[in-house]
Parts: sequence; C-alpha cells; structure tokens
Amino acid sequence: MHSNLHVMKNIVLVLLGCVWILSSCNEYTSVLKTTDYEYKYEFAKACFVRGQYSRAATLFGDLLPIMKGTARAEESLYMLAMSEYCGGNYDTASSFFKKYYQSYPKGVYAEYARFYAGKSLFEGVPDPRLDQSGTVTAIEAFQNFLDYYPYTSLKEKTQEMIFSLQDILVEKEFLAAKLYYDLGNYMGNCTSGGSNYEACIVTAENALRDYPYAKADRREEFAIMILRAKYQLAIQSVENKRLDRYRNTVDEYYGFVNEYPESKYLKEAARILASSEKIIANSK
Repeated sequence: MHSNLHVMKNIVLVLLGCVWILSSCNEYTSVLKTTDYEYKYEFAKACFVRGQYSRAATLFGDLLPIMKGTARAEESLYMLAMSEYCGGNYDTASSFFKKYYQSYPKGVYAEYARFYAGKSLFEGVPDPRLDQSGTVTAIEAFQNFLDYYPYTSLKEKTQEMIFSLQDILVEKEFLAAKLYYDLGNYMGNCTSGGSNYEACIVTAENALRDYPYAKADRREEFAIMILRAKYQLAIQSVENKRLDRYRNTVDEYYGFVNEYPESKYLKEAARILASSEKIIANSK
C-alpha cells in the first residue's frame, strides 16, 4: 500500500513537471511573438535567472534593435553577452562583451564587460598541442583590461588567469621542443637543411627567453633538453664541426649546473660532461 502511494506521488510530480515545462514552452513561444517589449524584456531576465541561457540570449538578441536608443539597450546588450557566456558560447560572448564596451565605454557594466571579454576567451582556449592564437588574444584582452582598470578589485583574478595562459604557451613550446628532440635523426621533416636537434635547441632557448616567468620545474626541463640536444648534435656532427659542438656541450653543462645545482638531472648531466670531455681530450 505504502509502495503504491509512493509510486503515485512520483507519477504526480512527474506530470506536474511536464505541465510546467509545457506551459513554460508555450509562454516562451508567445513571448517570442509579442510586441509588448517591456514584458519581453522582463521575461528575458527571468529566463536568465532560471538558467535558461539560450532562451535569454534569443530574447535579448531580438530586443537589441528594438531597444536601440533607450535606457534598456545598454543592459540588453550586456545581458545578451552574459547569457552567451553562461551558456558556454565563449567566442560569441567575447564578441558581445567587446561590442558593449566599444558602444558604452563609460557604461555601467564597462569594467565587467572588459573583464569577461578576456574571461570568455580564457574559457575557450584550446589544448596546448593546438594553435594558440586564441590564448595570445586572451592575454592581450586581460592586459588591456588591467591598463584600463589598474586598481580593479578583479586584478588578482586577472593576473592569475594571465599566468595560467602563459603556462599554456610555455607548454606549447615545450611539446614542440620535445617533439624535435624525439624525432632525433629523422630527416623527413628537415627539407630545408638543419636538424631536429638544432630545432629543439632553438625552440627551447626561445621559450626560456620569451617566458622568463615560466615555472621553475619547466625551465629546468627546457635546460636539460638543451644540454641533451647539444650533446646529440655533437655526436651526429660532421668531422669539422664535431669538436666545437662538444665544447659547446661542455659550456652548456656548466651553465646548467650553475643554474640548477640541486637538479635531479645532475647525474645525467655529469655523464654527458664526462663523455664530451673524453672525446675532446682524445682529439688532441
């Protein structure tokens, strides 16, 4: 008996939910067609509050040309951007936030629009293995935001996201350098001369120079990779370049141990040094 009552209660709740959904759908459909724009505006805000971001975005988008020149236009544009952002449409959201602060540079929401223009791009950054032009654009957006609002309460959050984005760019370069190193002697991709080890060295050295605030452990990984690559480059060198490249490897070793005297790679680095010095000594 109690079990049957419980089942009946659940059925009633489900039916009530269905009725609410259907009535909500019907109301939304009628609001889409209404010319009562004040009601449409309030209904759009209610959709946003309920988490119905797609509906809110559609309604605010419909209202924008109608509200143009009125006090509602500014908030409609900002709410349209926020609806797209909360709905996970980050590229679209960033475009609308940008449109807002360009249209209303001193608007009520100008500070937040600039912040969320960057944050929208931040949320949509790709995997480090993919093209990172969007990551660069996001960093620029955040830097512009801090230029406009140097004393903003959002400064700490913004800086944290900039550092996070920079880490992604560093990781992109690390993966590229590692790929070159792993390709080693493979010459299929070296159609214009050079070698994978040289490409590894250049990529890693550029990363260390371009991203001085990269995390210490990642900088150490770049540094040991450069030492390894220079050693491998010396091994595969033609006779007239071999000794100079072994000497270059020795110099790189001392630079490495001076910067990372407690590195976990010290034993490996010492083996590279010993091998290089032996070959240099035997050549005399």
